[in-house]
Amino acid sequence: MIVAPPLEKITCIEDLRRVAKHRVPNMFYDYADSGSWTESTYRNNETAFREIKLKQRVAVDMSGRSTQTTMIGEKVAMPVAIAPTGLTGMQHADGEILAAQAAEAFDVPFSLSTMSVCSIEDIATHTSKPFWFQLYVMKDQAFLNNTIDRAKAAGCSALIITLDLQVLGQRHKDIKNGLSTPPKPTIANMLNLATKPYWCWHMLQTKRRSFGNIVGHAKNVSDLSSLSSWTAEQFDPSLSWDDVARIKDRWGGKIILKGIMEPEDAELAVKSGADALIVSNHGGRQLDGAPATIDKLPQIVDAVGSDIEVWMDSGIRSGQDVLKAWALGARGTMIGRAFLYGLGAYGRAGVDKALSLIHNELDVTMAFCGHRDINTVNRDILLPGTYPTADLYR
Repeated sequence: MIVAPPLEKITCIEDLRRVAKHRVPNMFYDYADSGSWTESTYRNNETAFREIKLKQRVAVDMSGRSTQTTMIGEKVAMPVAIAPTGLTGMQHADGEILAAQAAEAFDVPFSLSTMSVCSIEDIATHTSKPFWFQLYVMKDQAFLNNTIDRAKAAGCSALIITLDLQVLGQRHKDIKNGLSTPPKPTIANMLNLATKPYWCWHMLQTKRRSFGNIVGHAKNVSDLSSLSSWTAEQFDPSLSWDDVARIKDRWGGKIILKGIMEPEDAELAVKSGADALIVSNHGGRQLDGAPATIDKLPQIVDAVGSDIEVWMDSGIRSGQDVLKAWALGARGTMIGRAFLYGLGAYGRAGVDKALSLIHNELDVTMAFCGHRDINTVNRDILLPGTYPTADLYR
């Protein structure tokens, strides 16, 4: 059995990933750490950041630095939010609660997925700061409306509508691992569980092992077996901008649109009255062969950046990645796998560590580039010819 190193020996997100891989059952680790089809987009999301080079400045006053800014009017310690991720509570017991508590302590936003293990009410009970809720648009209108109303009742300060999940991309690892609802108890899976005592011990301590936002809330869904048949029919391929308008009217609060990859859709997002959009290819989990989000970011910022807050996700593994995205016009970023690795590796302490690592890297890199305030950083910190421009895909 691999012994996890003490947290003080963890120096980067990759360290957290390696520990999580040993501690989390293959079925759930692979669910988080995989992309669709060949996984080319998943890998490119990370490698595209590495192509961007930074300018170092010297003999500049680096004292009194600040990474504080706002995202949709909410003060944040850095332009980073925890992204909504499905099955977070299967990376570690009560995972969504732990991640939300870590985000609150660090003063960054937390987003809860429709497909979470812990429910909206669980997060509201265990935190004191408003969080964001991410809505998958389901065919069951009664469930959809009830979910929106529950998020309002819980005091959620923004609704994230995911637009790129009308159909599911195929992730080969999920099929090979037998990931299903309920999970298939194959011999391979049972043997693998026997090698994950840390995960098993914590999972035995919780009652939360299902989809807390669905079971008991959707009609005739009372257990994992009934959930499986319900879920298989619910993702709505007919989703349109009319649905976005209808949801916005019922919600009545701030709206964030996730899954924008083209200027035409960004312009429609502006017309919808949304408060922010997220340049996102779903972490490479949907359309394989799509461009990296950091490559598309300048084009979308150029098209609509003055009319709406533009954020981005997918591929962020360091504070340097956050700074590069900010320099290219993103007024916020979202991390998924980076915090999931920390959660799977060490629970709440691992999420704390992931946020601390990213903040430290952001702060130090900003200083080396000659800035003391994140709000003064622009693309002048980037070496010409190494970063994508708005003309890249025109």
